[in-house]
Amino acid sequence: MPRMNTERTRTSLDLPRRPLAPRGAGESSPGAKLEVNVIFTNAKATLAALKTAGSLASDLQARINVVWLCAVPYSLPLDRPPVSVPFIERQLLELTSQGAQGPWETNILLILCRDKRQALLQALEPQSLVVIGSLGRWWSARENGLAKVLQSEGHQVIFARSK
Repeated sequence: MPRMNTERTRTSLDLPRRPLAPRGAGESSPGAKLEVNVIFTNAKATLAALKTAGSLASDLQARINVVWLCAVPYSLPLDRPPVSVPFIERQLLELTSQGAQGPWETNILLILCRDKRQALLQALEPQSLVVIGSLGRWWSARENGLAKVLQSEGHQVIFARSK
């Protein structure tokens, strides 16, 4: 099934770069770097996901991508979400600095979109490794639905339970 082109705006935040793994370590092809993608669900669950992603990134010598999808209603211009972008950026930087501590590179991707599902599927590389945080129960309906969509598209999903 062809993927629809979803209107969206990406903002990549500049974080202090952490040292990268030695060249060639954990790479599948020259110049490629393994990635662990953390999908923002809420602050507490995402913090748990970042800690799990940190362990994976360390073991795999991978970089971490934190993805925040912000759905913008059609009544607003795409570049003017209901929550200010600087506010979201501050939250992401603070959260990432708390959860992604280690010798790996961390990237933050803020995606302003109309359709979160389509934007996420377009943002991820094929067969991505994705970590989703969950509050309390391992399989809440929202996170379970997201995992099923990602798995149906060939992505590997790991749940991180917050305490």
